[in-house]
Amino acid sequence: MRVLAIDHGTVRMGIAMSDELKIIAQPLEFIPAEPFSGFLDRLKDLLQEYEVELILLGLPRNMDGSYGEATTKVREFEAVLKNSITVPVKTWDERLTSVMANRSLTQGRVKKKKKRQNVDSMSAAILLQSYLDGLA
Repeated sequence: MRVLAIDHGTVRMGIAMSDELKIIAQPLEFIPAEPFSGFLDRLKDLLQEYEVELILLGLPRNMDGSYGEATTKVREFEAVLKNSITVPVKTWDERLTSVMANRSLTQGRVKKKKKRQNVDSMSAAILLQSYLDGLA
């Protein structure tokens, strides 16, 4: 059984997946956020294909730990998601994951267009790895 992470975005949802031992996170893909039905169909396919036992949803927080407007949108998405699937959903602090993902892709000399496509799934992988490290 695996853990799937989602980096929520208004345009794209970054997806990452753990290995079966829940040790290593890998970026998987991004799914367009709209239409939601298309996102949900693809998510359900992934949940079944990888036998996912938990969805980890990145929860944006300000650097001081407070919650902002983006948090409200993710909480609304979380509620809709929980009503649409049977796999449990857990939120996880995603502070600085996008910064780390951008830095990693820049150091890897990824071209700008590819970086935009990969940053969301890379952010989800960083989020997921922080969760997995906490399990050890």
